[in-house]
Parts: sequence; structure tokens; C-alpha cells
Amino acid sequence: MCGIAGYVTQGHPETARELTRVMTAALARRGPDAAGLHTWAGTAFGHRRLAILDLSDAGRQPMVADDGQTGIVFNGCIYNFLEIRKELEKQGRRFRSRCDTEVLLQGYEAWGIDDLVRRLRGMFAFAVWDNRKRTLTLVRDRLGVKPLAYWAHNGEIAFASTVSALRAASFGGDIDPQAVLEFLEFGYVIDPRAIYEGIAKLPPATILEWKDGHARQRQYWTLPSIDESSPITFAEAVEETERLLVEAVRLRLIADVPIGVLLSGGIDSALVCWALRKLNSNIKAFTISAGGDVSDESAAAAQTAGRLGIEHEIVRMPDTGFSLDEMTEAFGEPLSCSSAQAMLWVARPVKQEATVLLTGDGGDDVFLGYPFFMNAWNAQRAARSLPKAAAAAWQLTRGLIPRRGPAARARNFLDYATGGLGAYIRAHNGLPYFEQRAMLGNRLDGRQLPLRQIAASPEAGRRLLSDVFQYHRSIHFTSEFMPKVDGSTMYYGMEARAPLLDQQIWEFAAALPVEVRFHGGALKAVLREIARKRIGPEIARREKQGFTVPNERWLAERWSGMLDRLRGETLLERQGWIAPGALDEPLREALQRCWVPVQLWHLLVLEHWLEKDASARHRASGSVEMPQPAG
Repeated sequence: MCGIAGYVTQGHPETARELTRVMTAALARRGPDAAGLHTWAGTAFGHRRLAILDLSDAGRQPMVADDGQTGIVFNGCIYNFLEIRKELEKQGRRFRSRCDTEVLLQGYEAWGIDDLVRRLRGMFAFAVWDNRKRTLTLVRDRLGVKPLAYWAHNGEIAFASTVSALRAASFGGDIDPQAVLEFLEFGYVIDPRAIYEGIAKLPPATILEWKDGHARQRQYWTLPSIDESSPITFAEAVEETERLLVEAVRLRLIADVPIGVLLSGGIDSALVCWALRKLNSNIKAFTISAGGDVSDESAAAAQTAGRLGIEHEIVRMPDTGFSLDEMTEAFGEPLSCSSAQAMLWVARPVKQEATVLLTGDGGDDVFLGYPFFMNAWNAQRAARSLPKAAAAAWQLTRGLIPRRGPAARARNFLDYATGGLGAYIRAHNGLPYFEQRAMLGNRLDGRQLPLRQIAASPEAGRRLLSDVFQYHRSIHFTSEFMPKVDGSTMYYGMEARAPLLDQQIWEFAAALPVEVRFHGGALKAVLREIARKRIGPEIARREKQGFTVPNERWLAERWSGMLDRLRGETLLERQGWIAPGALDEPLREALQRCWVPVQLWHLLVLEHWLEKDASARHRASGSVEMPQPAG
């Protein structure tokens, strides 16, 4: 687990070295154990190391082949690297280290990038420079667990683990208004866009090859579709999932440093802890507590820990206000995911005892654990039973149904059934909150999100669940969930590993018939059944709550002073993102109701990010002149 960077330029070699050095320095928190830099003519690779496997200098990066013609920088972990190494050794390859990085380097030389990636089981973002071919290859793992951003312009290319590292070396342009619009809609910038113009994020399961000033991308893996004709029974699905889970946990125990585990009150992290006990691993669990709030899961987590007989520590959220500096620094781009700050709070004490942290991420996604998946399935089934004239009839009568109160759910349900994904997306109250209050400033006024323009159709209603799953995976999962976990743990020099993100688990679960995953009308029924059998029925019955922070209540109460940043003249207003004076009434209304809507939390995070960005620009303009990328 590390930070990687590099630059291929047509300019002077010293420019490539200096700008890569700047990017590498910006990644220091991702790799506190060592730094490395290697150059070829017009090309430089940089690396910050978080030592997990082979703590000796043999594992340092950039790692370069004996003849000096091929080099690699790598972030992540290849869980089956020992298996791949044995295959390479049978071909006569010899190794100097005991780490997975060298397996990637030698695998590339032996098989080429496509045959190498096909063998990999893990999370990874890496870059290979082939000096003979003068070719740069960038690769990101199948599910997008590890981040990788790049800038390509005028025949040159730069890459880094984070957008902020690229920005530190002056790559990219102004703040992208479309990215800000996305942030106001979701609370984060969605892939492949970045907050700065000219910078992009490499999509998951993608190989980018750069040669002769041109970049080409190709997707190397796709998730299987639902196999509705599968004869698999629920019991068989449970048995195979349990086997895959234990195997995935076992693979993620490979490390030369201490390991901890994150335990919420839910099922997924409890199953990871159960698998650890089954494997006789004595690993301490950690839980974040929102003490005194209804969202607090620490009591449920303590019950699980007691049932499994594992050591457990509870970390409390702060009772008073906190600084947003950590969130700005950890994620680089504005990100206001409600559990991102909680991940940072729990990562800090865990780092004192462990360098690897296992998590329960991924189960709710592929095993369909979120209520909106069930809603989509029910709407899809209704759509398939409705007569053809139903959609037109509904459009004539829907205006009579209230937009709020109990009837609103029925209204949305019929919208989904007759309109599909387009109607589903438009039900989200992101941008409409700002538009209905005329809050958008001149830099955003009149702009639209293409996602909100997807046409509604009865045909889309009949495939709603698969469309919602793909939408969730491409938007929330890749752009919010993965950056949240990676950014918060790497900020404290820790590696997060999620067994339920194992590609073999996803390939198996994604193909399961929906009736199996919703067996008995239960969300993620397969995982619930494993929990019932192996841990206890009371844990299996727990409703989905989510790892979250009660921002809406606490910002109006114990953290209310933080809202002062949105009073008076703000950067949001001065830079034209929010209309002058538009914040006064929403703030007054929120404090009167003792409930701060999530949209104001988004603005608070964005205001803080803009302040940090403005300070960085000011420092850069007043510093000694740095070599600039061409173009």
C-alpha cells in the first residue's frame, strides 16, 4: 500500500524528475516508510512506501528490472502473488525479494500486461514503464478499490495516486464547474471526472497505454450479469459464499505487520470477524461510537465481539466541533460522505496498534443489502405486470398525488415502475434543493447534469433493478465508498482490505438469481443466513443501518458552531458557486428545526475545501518558480 506518481515529458529530463519529486512528496502520508525516485530519458517514476510485505530494502520502489529497461510503481496488494510467483519460477525466473511488486514486474516481462492482469487477485493501481517500447501502462483493479488519476496533454502524461498530488505539481486547470455541480448533487465528484479541469481518474478494470504521445484505454474485465436460469438453490449459494468468504479473509491475512478489523453493528463486518475466528486469527476489533445518539452501533458491535470472543475497542466521536482539515487533506477533492469523518476518527487510534485494517465493505452492494435495491425489484416486478397503457395513464394522474407524506412513497414507486432509471435518479433531492431556493451562483446557473436528463420509459421500468445496480456501482460505490475507505486509512498510513470485495465473491454473487439474494423477502439473504448459522439469529435479524455520523442533528446541536463558516461573505459566494445571500434563510430554517439538511453539510465541506485550495494557489504563486508541464 503506497503512493505512486510519474511523468513522461518531451521536455528536459530534469523537469520530469522535479515534478515527480513534488508529486511524490505530496503523497508522503500514503507511504511514511520510504521514498524512491527513478528516471529514464524524459520519464520519471516516484514512490512513497507503506511497508506491508518484505519490510527490507528489497521491496522498495520504483522497482526496476536487472537491465534497467523496465520499471514499476505499485499501490495495493496482490493476494495470490505467491501462486503467481511459483508459476514464474517454473519458467526460470529468479526473485530478489519476498514482495508482490516484483511478481508484477517479472510477470509483465514474461507475459505482457494482458496475461499478467488476468492472473491477478487483489486490489491494485500500478504503472509500468517499458523503455524499449517507450510505453507507459497504467492499470486499475477490477472494482476500483485503489485510486489512480492522470493528466494527458500535448503529447505528455502524468499520473498519481491522488488528484491533489497531480495538482501539487501544477497539472490540471481551474476548478471544473461541472464537477462542482456533481458535488452539490452527490456530495462528491463522480468518476472519471476530477475537481480540476484536465485531470481524469482511470476507470476500474481498465488498462491505459500511452505511446508516441497518444493514450488508449481498454476494459479488461466485466462483472457477470444475473443468470436467471441458474438452478442453484439458496442453500447451495449460502454454502459456496461461506467458502469464498473464508478463503478471501485467509488471503488478506498475508502481511509482515500487525492487522486489525473494523467492526460495526451490522452483518458484514461481523462475518469477517467470524471468519477470522474460524481461521484462528487473534485480531483486535475497533468500533466508532456516536455516544448518546440513536445511530450509535457500539452496543451491537460489543455484543458481536462478545459472542465471537474477540478483543474489542470502542472509539468515541468528538462531543464538540472538529476541524475539517483532515477531510480536506485526506481526500484531496471535496467529499462529504457522512461516514468519511468517522473513518478518519477510527483510523487514528487503530494505527497505533495495526498497519492493516480489515473491513466489511462490499456485502451490501453485490448481495443487495440496501433497501433501494428491494424497492427497485418490487417496482420492476410491478412494471412487468402493468398493461401498456399504464404509463400514460399515470402521467395524467400523478399530479394529484402529494409530493410529501405517506403518499410520496407510492408516487415514487409508480414513477419507478413506469419510468425506470431516469425517474429513479430524478427522485434524489440533490440539486433540486439548491434550484428550488434559487441558490446556485452565476458559475453554475443554467448547467445541467446529464444523469438527470435520462429519459423515462416503461421499458426501463422492466429492467430497473439491473439498471439501479449498475448506477449505484458506477456512481456511489466507485466515487464515494472506495475513496472514503482508501483516503481515510491511507491518511494515517494504513492499508484497508475488504474480503467482501474479493473478485471471486463478486463474480459468484453477481450471477445469482435475484430470488436467491432476496430469499424470503430479506435483504442480502445469503449473508444473513451465514450470520444466523455461524454467529446467532439476533445478529442475522439486525436491520441495515450503515456506518454513519448523525450530521443532521449534531450540526444543529453540539457542532452548531461549525455552521458559522457559512455565515457572512463566503468563498462559495465570492467565487460564484452560490448566489449572494442565498445561505441566510436555509441556515435559519435548519437551526429552528434542529435539523441541518445534508445539502448544507455539502456546502460546509465545499467552503472549507475552497479555502484550502485558495491558500494553496496563493502559496504557489508566491513560491520559487517551478518547472511547468508543457502546454
